[in-house]
Amino acid sequence: MGTLFKNGTIITASDMIQADVLVEGEIVTLIGKNIPSRGHEVVNAKGKYLMPGGIDVHTHLDLPFGGTYSNDDFDVGHKAAAFGGTTMHIDFVIQPKGGSLHDGLKTWREKAKPAQIDYGFHMAVTDLRDDVLAEIPSMAAEGVTSLKLFMAYKGVFQVDDKTLYQAMRVAADHGMIVMVHAENGDVEEQLRLQLLAEGKTDPVWHYSSRPPEIEGEATNRAVVMSGMTGCALYVVHMTCEPAVDALRRGRAAGYPVMGETCVQYFHITRDKHLGAPGFEGAKYVCSPPVRNAEHHAILWQAVRDGTLQVVSTDHCDFWYEGGVGPWEKWSKKHNGGNWVEYEAQDPSYRRPGKELGKGNFAKIPNGLPGIEDRMMVMWHLGVNSGKISPTRFVELNCTNPARIFGCYPRKGTIAVGADADIVVWDPKKTHTLSAKTHHMRCDYNLYEGMKVKGMPVMVFQRGKKLVDGDAWHGSNGSGQFIARQTHAPVI
Repeated sequence: MGTLFKNGTIITASDMIQADVLVEGEIVTLIGKNIPSRGHEVVNAKGKYLMPGGIDVHTHLDLPFGGTYSNDDFDVGHKAAAFGGTTMHIDFVIQPKGGSLHDGLKTWREKAKPAQIDYGFHMAVTDLRDDVLAEIPSMAAEGVTSLKLFMAYKGVFQVDDKTLYQAMRVAADHGMIVMVHAENGDVEEQLRLQLLAEGKTDPVWHYSSRPPEIEGEATNRAVVMSGMTGCALYVVHMTCEPAVDALRRGRAAGYPVMGETCVQYFHITRDKHLGAPGFEGAKYVCSPPVRNAEHHAILWQAVRDGTLQVVSTDHCDFWYEGGVGPWEKWSKKHNGGNWVEYEAQDPSYRRPGKELGKGNFAKIPNGLPGIEDRMMVMWHLGVNSGKISPTRFVELNCTNPARIFGCYPRKGTIAVGADADIVVWDPKKTHTLSAKTHHMRCDYNLYEGMKVKGMPVMVFQRGKKLVDGDAWHGSNGSGQFIARQTHAPVI
């Protein structure tokens, strides 16, 4: 007995067709017209779309950062993702300073034990010693085929040009992809110190410490190195015209370069959100910063013309008002422990959040909630407005992520032999986004009050129902680690 999806319209990256889909076990076994329903559980998808599960390739779950940890983990974060139609994500393992890449991988495998959706890992390289350089090829054998290096966060994660170049050369030799956070961290440091010295401490000044010019400069530098080394490059969370122009030039020159933007960069603005009165703007602090509407238009054009290939979230949420309870005492006693277990023992406790940066924008934990809202917001802003087609929506949110990061066609499409990660999408159903109703562990929502039209009503992963309306059917440990392949295409 299988599960038969009848009367729906399948959307892939290339086509929209009316057909039935039969799932047996964990995979799609048949696509066709009028498949007999006898012996199968039938899902009537009349008036609905059938899309592959979303893949969010840029998340930070349970991440230690800025004196605290991001709120969502491989339990709650996975549930939230699924309610938004995302059935797989790729999280960033952070190499510990002085440690090895395998040390970081071991830590993140432990974090992922409660997984409820499928997941993969990128490896963030922060300390590229000779022994670590030699360790890079072994990551591919672990199914971790992408490296991330930071050109920002001086004194924390930032690497110099020599390190980036060396990593690219090794990655190119082994068919791996290098990802970069492209902002000039040296210039950012000087701007930040100058602003603080001038008493400019409110959240809105975060923008001025990381203007579009330093994102464009760093993007150009990484693109040039990709051209020199032949290494596939993927620039994460691109926000602005100078960065997009640098990527476009590299692609025109034939360099193996690609890029993503994030859903928040199509809607949130510096003036309205980051510049909100009082400390309210802290909710919207992320790096690179949100830009104004003129850059939104640049991003829409870039996702339409193929300059940008993916829309992700950079999901890394923190409480707006955290810090309830003796967190300093906890941190000293349990440094590196499990915040969630501690919170379960004391329900009144909340780890510190954005309030850490009151009086100093540089201390606001950088990151935003978004893993649940990505697909609904992109459909509403993109498809409903006619900016992108339904097929391009699937390409940006599902198929290209799978292609670029080495798990296609197992993931990212509805096809015979593919994993049965299927979202039943109702294009007419409306929903108001709010912290009161979302499933993310966060006390605010970026899109509070936005009424979206089009949303998932049922979500299946490898044939198993996760979401049915408001009902949750997932379970801890049911998510699988997806080992990814090297030599993925540059698209």
